[in-house]
Amino acid sequence: MIEASGLTKRYGATLAVDGLSFGLRPGVVTGFLGPNGSGKSTTMRLIMGLDYPDAGTVTVGGQPYRRLRWPLSEVGALLEAKTFHPGRSARGHLLALAAAGGIARSRVGEVIGMVGLETVAGKRAGTFSLGMAQRLGIAAALLGDPAILLFDEPVNGLDPEGVRWARNLMRSLAAEGRTVFVSSHLIGEMALTAERLVVIGRGRLLADTTVSELAARAGGSLEDAFFDLAGESVEFRAGDPPGPGADAAGLRPGRGRS
Repeated sequence: MIEASGLTKRYGATLAVDGLSFGLRPGVVTGFLGPNGSGKSTTMRLIMGLDYPDAGTVTVGGQPYRRLRWPLSEVGALLEAKTFHPGRSARGHLLALAAAGGIARSRVGEVIGMVGLETVAGKRAGTFSLGMAQRLGIAAALLGDPAILLFDEPVNGLDPEGVRWARNLMRSLAAEGRTVFVSSHLIGEMALTAERLVVIGRGRLLADTTVSELAARAGGSLEDAFFDLAGESVEFRAGDPPGPGADAAGLRPGRGRS
């Protein structure tokens, strides 16, 4: 459903994505794993046609995203949490998207219920916490009932209950036969959510395999297998004191593109 071949993207002197090739299967949650700055967000932007590659191609359902006739009904994406007008209500935001995408108004209530925003649907989205904004972004991705879904760091800002809810949602969407692509730098969460993994470092493909196969390379530890693969791409090194904001995997939040 999504095919990338030799995908390459530069921003000035920075090579963000370097000859990246992979394919995604329907009916499976594929985790997109890599350190901050590895090219994950850039790759997703290239898939969605928000940036253009300098070389290579990426297709969605056999064609570039820009050629899709009804994109919201074919591909749903959460690339950034707060991509809405802050003065518009959550319901108003989704109604505007539905009108633009030729989607029935009744679908708005359905997705609001799916993400648990019923009690705040009439409130201005600009007042939402990051976790609530993530839920609204997921609702927008689901609005057109698409067969292909992309989520970039969807559990950022969610509390433990919300993380578990998002994990179960991703798996249930894949069980319906959809193609689900989820980027993260949280290794433990990917071990619980994904069946397959595409692992990149510095824009290059490091592995395209199942979670179990990758973990088996390091005696059953996905974290150890990841660090073996991506060692030079990880900002945090063993022996360094974890600075403010370092997560449980030892990966520091980056300032640039991921």
